[in-house]
Amino acid sequence: QFAFQENEIKLLTAEIEHLKNFGCLGVSPSLEGLRDENAKLKYRLNFLQKSLQEERSKTAKSMININSCLQEIFGAAIQAAYPDLENPPLVVTPSQQPKFGDYQCNSAMGITQILLKTKEQKVSPKEIAEKISKNIPANECIEKVEIAGPGFINVHLRKDFVSKQLSSLLVNGVQPPALSKRKKVIVDFSSPNIAKEMHVGHLRSTIIGESMCRLFEFAGYDVLRLNHLGDWGTQFGMLIAHLQDKFPDYLTVSPPIGDLQAFYKESKRRFDTEEEFKKRAYQCVVLLQSKNPDFIKAWELICDVSRKEFQKIYNCLDITLIERGESFYHDMMKDIVKEFEDKGFVQVDDGRKIVFVPGFPVPLTIMKSDGGYTYDTSDLAALKHRLCTEKGDILIYVVDSGQSVHLQTVFAAGQMIGWYDPKVTRVAHAAFGVVLGEDKKKFKTRSGDTVRLIDLLDEGLKRAMDKLKDKERDKVLTAEELKAAQTSVAFGCIKYADLSHNRLNDYVFSFDKMLDDRGNTAAYLLYAFTRIRAIARLANIDEQMLQKAAREEVLILDHEKEWKLGKCILRFPEILQKILEDLLLHTLCDYLYELATTFTEFYDNCYCVEKDRQSGQIVKVNMWRLLLCEATATVMAKGFDILGIKPVQRM
Repeated sequence: QFAFQENEIKLLTAEIEHLKNFGCLGVSPSLEGLRDENAKLKYRLNFLQKSLQEERSKTAKSMININSCLQEIFGAAIQAAYPDLENPPLVVTPSQQPKFGDYQCNSAMGITQILLKTKEQKVSPKEIAEKISKNIPANECIEKVEIAGPGFINVHLRKDFVSKQLSSLLVNGVQPPALSKRKKVIVDFSSPNIAKEMHVGHLRSTIIGESMCRLFEFAGYDVLRLNHLGDWGTQFGMLIAHLQDKFPDYLTVSPPIGDLQAFYKESKRRFDTEEEFKKRAYQCVVLLQSKNPDFIKAWELICDVSRKEFQKIYNCLDITLIERGESFYHDMMKDIVKEFEDKGFVQVDDGRKIVFVPGFPVPLTIMKSDGGYTYDTSDLAALKHRLCTEKGDILIYVVDSGQSVHLQTVFAAGQMIGWYDPKVTRVAHAAFGVVLGEDKKKFKTRSGDTVRLIDLLDEGLKRAMDKLKDKERDKVLTAEELKAAQTSVAFGCIKYADLSHNRLNDYVFSFDKMLDDRGNTAAYLLYAFTRIRAIARLANIDEQMLQKAAREEVLILDHEKEWKLGKCILRFPEILQKILEDLLLHTLCDYLYELATTFTEFYDNCYCVEKDRQSGQIVKVNMWRLLLCEATATVMAKGFDILGIKPVQRM
């Protein structure tokens, strides 16, 4: 990108010189056009130079993805060693043990196989590893390489390189590696149904979707967060009919529907038992879909009651969404059906209009025999709008695994009709398993009902306060600090318990486990974070002093625990890059836990603040170690932010 901009700057400079040579710069009014051309070129040149400067400055402040750097270095070495090989394997991973260096390049074994298959050359992996090592280009990060075992290349990083990167992190904050292009990401998540309460089943989509949005936003993408509400369909017929009976003056007086769930159950019971009511409910659907103003008003009233309830939960969990329910796409559905018909994809089956997608046994029903539309139609309309109107580059649907076949069919239909090319646009289903109770069955209340999400959050708050009082935190914290710690622990633990499990698996919901302050839990990490932040404070070192030290001090990494912690901190960008690719957020949780435990090893072995044993007075502050504490806390804070967890200064 820089090379391209530099080349354009050279060309523009040459062109301006060319105009000067022709005497076109302010010589004669008759050459006005050429003067304009010159002004445009100068403007473009200034713009490019400024833009290049900004990009360079941003890149200089960004954290470096060390794994990506090493991949570039080894990619160049393999290319130089084996120029005839097409797409050779490039495998660089962090080493599991210090004796094997800091990173390993394990490409030699794969190249051995390729040479044998394509060129019938039998070359040992060790020989290949040696050849790659000899072709490593000059770089600022590798101290030395060693060949071990059958052909592993062990990489040792330079200490001054790691120290410099840590200093940059402390001065500039956690800045993501610069993107070559700012793509648009659309995330569909949460998506509850109007007139039904949010239950524990909505928890995973809401938490996972929010965290994915935060990650992509931090990485520099343009993110659109969509709540695909179930706000249209036949259920509104019975709800409106019931509303008319219970609150006949609903058009002038806002109906006091306190419990929408009970209201829904009453209307469903009447729909199932009263034939006359059922007929009227169907008539209400027709009038709603034909946009009758009185019925639209009734529909809006019902939606508003639900919205307020959903917002209480979104406020608790700090969730941000743009509502774009099924009703938003209703007027587009007619054109969707026509487009599939015009392209010859529609078959008629018993009055229904269906579309078969190659590779999927069950067809999509895009129009019912009575002329109504289906979820298939609205999902296709949503897909097209996101691709063709919103111009999304990456579409992510955070929806439970049970919808997998349906969504894959919809995506394949979009491909089939030509809305997108999967080589250019990424459309992904971020599926997740169900929440289980401690009996390993679907999480229910004792009476067998689905657990209401608002009840679950209230229970979390109660348990978090009990835990804090058990630890006698109420005796040392102010009322305000105690309240902040309560919400931080309660909602942080609920989110972390979900995000720390591989989303593809079911997980067991247990308050006891998630509030445990030992092991890989939010309670442990939040406590570790407050401890790290307190180290400098207790040594009377404020933020300004730390910033000054970050600019002036060299971070010494001579102790093995300092070295281990420094490298662990700098792995943050590669962890995030992996998640951007596979959308598995538990990797970030595992990393934060590893960072916290690596810090504990460092803190137990390396004195940050030395005190007199008799008086307890501070006799020495090892500033470079305090800077390592600060770097750890800075990365942890950004990790928490991506997970949607709010740490507190005192806990």
